[in-house]
Amino acid sequence: MELRPAYSAPFAPDALESIPSIRPLEDITPEWAWGGSTARGVKVAVIDSGIDADHSAIGGTLAGYVNVINSAQGVEFDAAPHTDDFGHGTACGGIIRSIAPDAELYSIKVLHERTPSSGHVFSAGLKWAIDNNMQVCNLSLGTTKRDYYAVLHELADEAYFRNVMLITAANNMAEPSYPSVYASVIAVGAHAVQNPELLYYNPRPPVEFGALGIGVRVAWRHGGWLTATGNSFAAPHVAGLVARILGKHPRLTVFQIKMVLRALAGNLTRD
Repeated sequence: MELRPAYSAPFAPDALESIPSIRPLEDITPEWAWGGSTARGVKVAVIDSGIDADHSAIGGTLAGYVNVINSAQGVEFDAAPHTDDFGHGTACGGIIRSIAPDAELYSIKVLHERTPSSGHVFSAGLKWAIDNNMQVCNLSLGTTKRDYYAVLHELADEAYFRNVMLITAANNMAEPSYPSVYASVIAVGAHAVQNPELLYYNPRPPVEFGALGIGVRVAWRHGGWLTATGNSFAAPHVAGLVARILGKHPRLTVFQIKMVLRALAGNLTRD
């Protein structure tokens, strides 16, 4: 028997998997990427403050709920329906629903009104999403605490290897936040052009993409609406578009999705 180095098994002749080709970058268009797709069947998790399913922007139904609670016994996961403690999660969910109306939207609640936010709870919510086969995760939150750098980095890498798209909002302040600075995520900042499908590419990461996030009309608590600004509201625009792309091209990997988004950037120069 031939001795093979570790990690070489997938490249043996009898183990090689065929992979689908995609068009040259110059040929990728919005029509090719997401035309006709409503993201039907794509699982999208909003890891945030909860989602108010009854808000008109959401439409009355969610595919699932998980309330991540830090109790004396450790982290607990409650699958009962919940509401939004702040409005932020509903805003993100509403943006995603407006772009990807048939996505299977999940609310993973890690921010709570009565208890301080915790990187430990945030990490547990992200781990749940990865383990439960979410395909797109909107992370319009993060932490600047170095204590959570390693654990979130490990989770971001795990998501990448399991082909889970992590769409992360950059910090609104000029300070790195995690996980938005990792290479394995799709990091998003805000632009002001009132076009929900317009993307820009930044050739000097860590924040690679820009989407509408300035002066955005968003859903809020108690059925309300407001006009808001923040990178938080740019990320779900990209999450919705990624869900639509996966609805049409379900086998694309994280790095292929990044390539498609770059090819569709409004600031791409075509010779």
